[in-house]
Amino acid sequence: MDRSADAAGVLEHSDVGAQKNRVVTEEEWLQKWEMHNIGFHKEQGHPFLQKYLDVLLSGRSGLRIFFPLCGKAVDMKWLADMGHCVVGVEVSEQALKEFFAEHSLPYSEEPVPEIPGAKKLQSTSGNISLYCCSIYDLSSSIVGKFDGFWDRGALVAVNPCDRQRYASLMISLMEENSSYLLVTVSYDPNKHKGPPFYVPESEIKSLFGFLPEKGDWLDKMVGDMEASVQGCLNSARIIAMEELLLMSELCEEMGNRAPSPCSSVGGAKALPSAEWSWS
Repeated sequence: MDRSADAAGVLEHSDVGAQKNRVVTEEEWLQKWEMHNIGFHKEQGHPFLQKYLDVLLSGRSGLRIFFPLCGKAVDMKWLADMGHCVVGVEVSEQALKEFFAEHSLPYSEEPVPEIPGAKKLQSTSGNISLYCCSIYDLSSSIVGKFDGFWDRGALVAVNPCDRQRYASLMISLMEENSSYLLVTVSYDPNKHKGPPFYVPESEIKSLFGFLPEKGDWLDKMVGDMEASVQGCLNSARIIAMEELLLMSELCEEMGNRAPSPCSSVGGAKALPSAEWSWS
């Protein structure tokens, strides 16, 4: 049986509107970090970033790379160690301090004058700068523009009502010829309230204004995008990837129980419960 085709049929007939009014507050995200309920965090580097690193870099060195809703992603240090300048934003100060502590990186703190109450935590080496504030408080006048983006766990975590605002911000931060790596999740949204939220391909097209090419379930190659932002034309390459979640094959949301093994889908393993069950 072609399980990926079966999943496609499920998604095609799913009512995405079941999630559209779901709102997760800033306080809820802070509580997740306080309670260490962070199944979305990966202790190892993400395989999709490693696979598409050449696409992100496009033969360039010394890039400015943006991590929206960065948490304490280990990939930030990986890219910084390659000589790139990494900038992230995260509402949880705890997450950012854990990042520096877990990598034994000395850092300094300073206020962000343009954003009341915000902080910038910067490595003493200067190539990792993490902003502690709402992502919507950022702008290109504060953080500049970027050559590359790693969006894993960001678009799918944004409240559905805020997606257009989020996408518009991302586009405004793009340099010409930037590369945007986007990871979404694929599952039946009627069976999980999110986050992570299911964002269909048609909505990605609407948000970012590009026409996706056809691809397989786990690695969707997406064509070049041209986006007009306040009269400035940016040419950015978007690579969108899906982590396929078959609800019938994944463990149920399990509370304190350990997740069961998950079966293989299309030659790649579906994500275990602890990976996708964020709520």
